[in-house]
Amino acid sequence: MGRAFVYVILGGGVAAGYAALEFTRKGINPGDLCIISEETVAPYERPALSKGFLLPKDPARLPSFHTCVGSNDERLTPKWYKDHGIELVLGTRVKSADLRRQTLLTAAGETISYMTLIIATGARALKLEEFGVMGSDAQNVCYLRDLEDATRMVDVMQSSTGGSAVVIGGGYIGMECAAALVTNNIAVTMVFPEEHCMARLFTPEIAAFYEEYYKSKGVKFIKGTVLSSFERDPDQKVTSVMLKDGTKLKADMVVVGIGIRANTSLFEDQLVMDKGGIKVNGQMQTSNSSVYAVGDVASFPLKLFGEIRRLEHVDSARQSAKHAVNAILRPDETSDFDYLPFFYSRVFTLSWQFYGDNRGEVVHFGNFKTGHFGAYWVNKGRLVGAFLEGGTKEEYQAIARATRMQPLIKDTGELAKQGLNFATLHGQQPPASTATTGGGLVLEKPLYAFHATAGVLVAVSIAVVAYWYGRHRKRW
Repeated sequence: MGRAFVYVILGGGVAAGYAALEFTRKGINPGDLCIISEETVAPYERPALSKGFLLPKDPARLPSFHTCVGSNDERLTPKWYKDHGIELVLGTRVKSADLRRQTLLTAAGETISYMTLIIATGARALKLEEFGVMGSDAQNVCYLRDLEDATRMVDVMQSSTGGSAVVIGGGYIGMECAAALVTNNIAVTMVFPEEHCMARLFTPEIAAFYEEYYKSKGVKFIKGTVLSSFERDPDQKVTSVMLKDGTKLKADMVVVGIGIRANTSLFEDQLVMDKGGIKVNGQMQTSNSSVYAVGDVASFPLKLFGEIRRLEHVDSARQSAKHAVNAILRPDETSDFDYLPFFYSRVFTLSWQFYGDNRGEVVHFGNFKTGHFGAYWVNKGRLVGAFLEGGTKEEYQAIARATRMQPLIKDTGELAKQGLNFATLHGQQPPASTATTGGGLVLEKPLYAFHATAGVLVAVSIAVVAYWYGRHRKRW
């Protein structure tokens, strides 16, 4: 037996929800679209899992954070999909794909055919076993990637209140989960091999600020070493964590956040791969013309920097999904995806946003003591990235605009003196011609004409959405 659809989205994460909304707004017919997901619930805003969902008081719960509330848009409940004639095939694993025949085979043996496929399979959390450490099956060892993980983590946290937790990993998940654990009255020790937290993005100076803030909340840091093994009780519950440097840490629970890997296994022998993901063109189209890929699984041309990138963040998933739908339905009207990389986080009372690329010379600015500071990255004489902690909506908009414009910077010392003022003064609008600011900073036309119009609007809208999300984070 089997079913046939015009469009099939494989994967039920953030990208699937945003693609579904875009499909309906472009006017597809009821019955045309199917979403296949291993999860048992309709697509939801995944960032809520490491924020509002873990709060001890008034935690976020579905249906409050179904997509697309993360962009201050419609909330797509199961009823919404039914009302729009979209088939949700939940709790279903696809075990094989035949892209030549345009069919998917589920674990239950059903064949689902399509005319156009959007791969939105996302990524999976890396497990300790992949690094030679056994123990992921222990009842108090937690990962965080989906709703099931988050629900389990809440249960473990509630049984560990007043106790201690070891967080393995100093990246996004590690930092956000550590904050949640502290909020739940659990003493936290973070362990990671790098010299400082968020090593892929933060400079040592920026990292020092956050580490000191976390320390003020009681968090301890052990750096430059990794997990070696666990000690367990007769019930196979972890009681202690053993580190490679010989340190032994008591633990009532363990949270593991050591990275993710794109879910590409169904397609690795059928599609071109690059940068750990499925390679697509500027229309999010793969090497098979009837197949598109979006979100964490897609390696796409980053027009702003002239190279292929695979990005692991919710905004990229949202924007690439919408772009793919437009490319599918209105190919003649859809230009190549022109994305400004964007990352953000909110922990405790802190809030930061980053745009662009963190390559080149770093220019810090602002006041680290007051918590209103930032950094620019200057590569090959141009401003290519910007970070800001504690900004206002307008300030985040300004750094997004300035980064998108990629102005020429001749004097980084002067850039440091101007600091945030550089973005707020010169990120107002694209310059009409080359002009000198008077302090050795030179602004030129953006590298791409399109960046000066639609690109700036996209950057501003992203900043507004992130600011709104942060203001409403306690709700979901």
